[in-house]
Amino acid sequence: MIRRTDTLAALAAVVVLASTAEAQTPAPAPAQGRGAPAPAPTNLQILPKDTPREQLIPMMQAISQSLGVQCNYCHVFEGRGGRNDMASDEKPTKKTARQMMLLAREINEKLPAAVGKPADATARVGCATCHRGVPIPKQLTQVLSETVNAKGLDAAVAQYRDLRTTYFGSMAYDFSENGLINMAQAATSSDKADNALAWLNLNLEFYPKSSRTYIAMAQAHQRKNDKASAIKDLEKAVELDPNNAQAKQLLQQLKGV
Repeated sequence: MIRRTDTLAALAAVVVLASTAEAQTPAPAPAQGRGAPAPAPTNLQILPKDTPREQLIPMMQAISQSLGVQCNYCHVFEGRGGRNDMASDEKPTKKTARQMMLLAREINEKLPAAVGKPADATARVGCATCHRGVPIPKQLTQVLSETVNAKGLDAAVAQYRDLRTTYFGSMAYDFSENGLINMAQAATSSDKADNALAWLNLNLEFYPKSSRTYIAMAQAHQRKNDKASAIKDLEKAVELDPNNAQAKQLLQQLKGV
């Protein structure tokens, strides 16, 4: 997966490539002497069949970076001593990739009319637009919610820590203070205030001065009918951000001022 810190120019290059490219290239054959040419790509179905290898390889590399995967994610590529058949269509991921490339191309063809702009002034979509460096593009809240439902809160908290260690600073997931606040608000709305408080206490480890986190904690405590704790939360929110009108208003309401 490409990182958030990549330049806009690099992202634009991936977008263009992702909307035009999907192809296969065979593994290098044994050299027939110094300077022997590499075999030509075969089984090209989206790109023109005469696309030269020197153009194809950077395209494929850009796409793999967008998904955060290696060649063997879509291709039969086992490395030295293994089976290497880059042209094979046996992997379902390659078949899906072809369809996604066609979909991106179709969207890019329709975008100018949809937004009322000329083609050269219209933003384009590509692999990185959705994948952001992960093969299956899901929002952080979806990933964690699925884990909570399947394995419990503790497993989801551990997963968050692992994902943050691996992907922080990339485009993959929202690791801002908003990410866990959104998780907590959803838990509070689902009458799972204890889960909400767990997410918010975790958020404070990374954002100890987050006034919004304390506001969300107050909401969770209110759901538990713990007015005293909610007042303390809101007092802390105002302390951290004296200009937070929402925290002030909620605090006044709870205190009956």
